[in-house]
Amino acid sequence: MEKATRDAFGETLLELGRKNDKIVALSADLQDSTKAILFQKEFPERFINTGIAEQDLIGIAAGYALEGFIPYVSSFASFITTRPFDMIRMLACYNNINIKIVATHTGVTVGEDGGSAQMLEDIAIMRALPNMVVLCPADAVETQKMVDGIAEYNGPVYLRLARAKYPVVTDEEKAFEIGKGQILRDGGDVTLVGTGLMVSKALEAAEILAGEGIEARVVNMSSIKPIDRDLLVKCAKETGKIVTLEEHQVIGGLGGAVCEVLSQEYPVPVKIIGVENRFGQSGKPDELLEEYGLDSKSIVGKVKVFIGG
Repeated sequence: MEKATRDAFGETLLELGRKNDKIVALSADLQDSTKAILFQKEFPERFINTGIAEQDLIGIAAGYALEGFIPYVSSFASFITTRPFDMIRMLACYNNINIKIVATHTGVTVGEDGGSAQMLEDIAIMRALPNMVVLCPADAVETQKMVDGIAEYNGPVYLRLARAKYPVVTDEEKAFEIGKGQILRDGGDVTLVGTGLMVSKALEAAEILAGEGIEARVVNMSSIKPIDRDLLVKCAKETGKIVTLEEHQVIGGLGGAVCEVLSQEYPVPVKIIGVENRFGQSGKPDELLEEYGLDSKSIVGKVKVFIGG
């Protein structure tokens, strides 16, 4: 089964609103695309469309949070991370305010919308901020758990979602916990640490590698900040080499976070697979993944070169 993480967000936000009247939703005129429109239709009195005014989006949400509400604000990642950055930094993070920032349309799989809408720097921007939690679910099932779970967490959260449909690769019965990763496939030759869509690509690559006698462990690192330091050290000790995979720039994203941990706690060789200092471009999602070396075939080739296989 494949399902877009933005769709799971809209459906779960609606259910959350039915259970908790402290949940409010705000959008910068993109609620139809982020799927927050489902909440708007049922709870118009708890929904605000700020128009194309992202600074106001964060400012109003901060006011709601200070009055005891739990605001979920949503827009495209390319707009919600850069245009109101000062508001996010000073209102949400400096004051440690309970705002949930939900960014859709991340990565090159946004597709035909082109490079201006394909946000590839948002993890770097958000994880640099004190107090900010940064999450990127592997699939729609994990998205549902995150949207529910962050309502119970008191503080700012950045939730990175996508337009494209992802395969469901996580277990519905497995609980999500901020700061924890999960081994989805075991192996002793190398560890593939992925986030978002790249978790399913890592699993595809691991299957191909297994056919060539290379056993790759696959880790879903959906909590990028805080990151699961213990799991990373365990994998480094047991497999020796680490490959990170993300639909994001190789600078400042998941790969950087992994290297920061391992360089201090258990240094091993790390290969970062992501977008190599380029902007996105218009095209179909699968074509763009291949163009940027993020498809499973490209991953296999890079892993083999890295481990000398």
